[in-house]
Amino acid sequence: MDSNKNYSLLGLCMRAGKLKSGEFAVLEAIRAHKAELVIVSEDASDNTRKQFNDKCKYYNVPIVFFGTKEELGHAIGKDVRTSLAITDKGFAQSLRKNLQLPPDDTDGNDLHSANRNTEEM
Repeated sequence: MDSNKNYSLLGLCMRAGKLKSGEFAVLEAIRAHKAELVIVSEDASDNTRKQFNDKCKYYNVPIVFFGTKEELGHAIGKDVRTSLAITDKGFAQSLRKNLQLPPDDTDGNDLHSANRNTEEM
């Protein structure tokens, strides 16, 4: 997996206006059924991880743990960000493909961690 490609895709998604960032905006997107994929940083607190996991499970939104707060924020041109919501189905599918996740798993019940330190082939 090429994490630079994932960060570039997040930046493109932000510029296209198809990304919500920050706890409040992401939770609103989940509740409004606009979130296609939720990304939470790997270094998020246990409370934050549980909060987003529970919301995503309840609203049937896939969730992935990827990157650090600083990396996610830098990718979208903002300060540190713990959570992001992708609101476009195409961008969400591309990210899922790049993170090597099943493309049609939308039950929100399985937690996925995209380990950035995995060796590439």
